[in-house]
Amino acid sequence: MQHFFAKPENITKEQIRIDGADVNHMKNVLRMKIGEEVSVSDGISDTEYRCEVEAFLEDEVLLKIRFVKEDGVELPAKIILFQGLPKADKMELIVQKAVELGAAEIVPVAMDRCVMKIDAKKEKNKIERWQGIAEAAAKQSKRGVLPNVTKVMSMKEACKYAQELDVVAIPYELAEGMEATKGWLQKCSDAESIGIFIGPEGGFAEKEVALVEEIGGSAISLGRRILRTETAGLTTLSILMYHLEIGQENN
Repeated sequence: MQHFFAKPENITKEQIRIDGADVNHMKNVLRMKIGEEVSVSDGISDTEYRCEVEAFLEDEVLLKIRFVKEDGVELPAKIILFQGLPKADKMELIVQKAVELGAAEIVPVAMDRCVMKIDAKKEKNKIERWQGIAEAAAKQSKRGVLPNVTKVMSMKEACKYAQELDVVAIPYELAEGMEATKGWLQKCSDAESIGIFIGPEGGFAEKEVALVEEIGGSAISLGRRILRTETAGLTTLSILMYHLEIGQENN
């Protein structure tokens, strides 16, 4: 079943209007038929609408709501991934998989040891590209919330943004043992918002770790092996997703 996002204002009690690029995709790529079943989310809540295609108009597709599912697929906490800018096209993979694993927001961060530097003139196009990847991944994984990719932030800006979150962690290669990791996961059980800082290929500068710790963040270990930047964030998200979903089932 295909999944789409609709603007909240396009959703009424009985009908949903799909507009924008999805109209051409539904008509000419998927070649959908009247009566075909689809699922729709509004991008801001965990509600899923099960619908059937009712009519194809010039600039819109009309869907008839069959029933509404209130218990969607979102995690109980909002997770924000603060990702140090990686080399080449690794960010595209990171955005895609982070969305599949439940991240609500991805913040690209220009850290001291980032090899990749984004020119201000190219940043807008990069963000639009990453946002498109996030939307496609959200549709594929049938997310209720459409994750956001923010502008590129400095480390100080990212820490200021993260200080409002309930729990923050920074997986760090010099952190020893798993006790801090266990403690952080327990804090996450009751949190409504969680931040994860991931360093670039060169790792974190000591002063960056200190900045995260100053806002109450915990330096944690992901084990004895050194993980690549594109692996570390996804590993942390996977562990967190499992922990939160087990907690949901036990409540």
